[in-house]
Amino acid sequence: MTPINDPALVDELTTLYFKYEKALCENDIGVLDDLFWDSPHILRFGATENLYGDEIRTFCQNRPTQDLAREISNLKVVTFGVDTASITLEFCRTINGIFRSGRQSQMWQKLPEGWRIVSAHVSLLPESGKPHR
Repeated sequence: MTPINDPALVDELTTLYFKYEKALCENDIGVLDDLFWDSPHILRFGATENLYGDEIRTFCQNRPTQDLAREISNLKVVTFGVDTASITLEFCRTINGIFRSGRQSQMWQKLPEGWRIVSAHVSLLPESGKPHR
């Protein structure tokens, strides 16, 4: 039977996720590049875009760099065996002066070069004028 949620792996991936979050909020392209799988098979479905392969890197290089900080809640790390994991969360942030809530999911795979994000999805909830919880 495949072990689910080995505590050491959950800790390792939680640490990696916060490394990703810091890089995302600081627009640290080098770290983001390192954490995403370098493959034409990777995909990131964003709030307004569908990105494949190198399009992710180009998007990160060209996105606005102001007001990227966000508040995270309901962070869940689930590991499957020793080489596959999912990370999901909810977030709140201000975009162009408007408070928005959203959600994010990532699939991580342990590859020869280490843990990498192999699939990502980000979506915003409809505007409501108040946080979604």
